[in-house]
Amino acid sequence: MKGGGGGMKIAIAGSTGRMGRILIEAVLASADLKLCAALEIAASPQLGKDAGEAMGSACGVALSADYAAGIAASDCLIDFTRPEGSLLHLDACVKAGTNMVIGTTGFSTEGKQRIRAAAQRIAIVFAPNMAVGVNAVFKLAEIAAKILGDAYDVEIIEAHHRHKVDAPSGTALKLGEVVAAALGRDLKSCAVYGREGDTGERDARSIGFHSVRGGDIVGEHTVVFAGSGERVEVTVRSQSRLTYAEGALRAARFLSGKRSGLYDMQDVLGLR
Repeated sequence: MKGGGGGMKIAIAGSTGRMGRILIEAVLASADLKLCAALEIAASPQLGKDAGEAMGSACGVALSADYAAGIAASDCLIDFTRPEGSLLHLDACVKAGTNMVIGTTGFSTEGKQRIRAAAQRIAIVFAPNMAVGVNAVFKLAEIAAKILGDAYDVEIIEAHHRHKVDAPSGTALKLGEVVAAALGRDLKSCAVYGREGDTGERDARSIGFHSVRGGDIVGEHTVVFAGSGERVEVTVRSQSRLTYAEGALRAARFLSGKRSGLYDMQDVLGLR
C-alpha cells in the first residue's frame, strides 16, 4: 500500500485547465494533502514551469507530461480532463497501483466498462459531479420523484459555459438516471433530448433534457416536476469551480487506505 509521511500524495491531470488550476490551488491550501505531480499534455507550452506560478506562489512542482512517472509517485490521481485522456491515465493508475478520482464526463459505454474493470484492481471514485450541493440535489430529486410519482412530468434543464463540449452534461444525465430509477423507468427508452417541429403530445413517461451553452456559466441544473396545478423544481447553481475541487479532495481522502472498488459521491458523502 502506498502512503507515508508528509500527507497523502496527489497528482492532478490537466493542470493548466480551468479545473486543474483550481484543484492545484485547493491541494496547496490543504493541511493534509501534498501536491506530488502536475500533469499536462506533451504539446503544452507550460511544461517545465512551476505549477503554483499561476496562483502567484511557487510550489516546487514542475508541470510535466510524464504522466506514468507522476502517477507512480502518487497515492491518488484526480482527473477532470477528456475521456480519451482519462482512460490513458486509468491504465497508468492500474499499472502503478494508484487510486483515482474521475470527474471527467462524456464516457462511452465501453469507457465506463473499462473504469468498472479497473476498479477491481484499484479504488476509484467516479462521479459526474463532485460538488457536495449537487450530490445533495441528486438525493432530493430521488425523494421528490418517489413522492410525486407518475402524475408529474419530468424535464431537466442544464446550463454551462460556452466551452463545454458535451451535452447534456454528465450531471443532467445522472439526474435523469436517478429520477428514472425512482419512477421505475429505463432512461434509455424514455429520454427525449430537446424538441423541434411537430413533436406531438408529450409522452407522460418521457424525461426531457434541455441544454443551454453560453458565456462563463459554471453550471446550473434544474429538475422540473410539472403536475396539474403545481410545479416542483429542484435547482442547484454552481457559482465557482472550487465546489467541484473541494468535493474531489474529499473523494481522494475517502479513498485513502482502500485497495479496490468503484465508488461515487453518494458513497463519499454517506448518502447511500
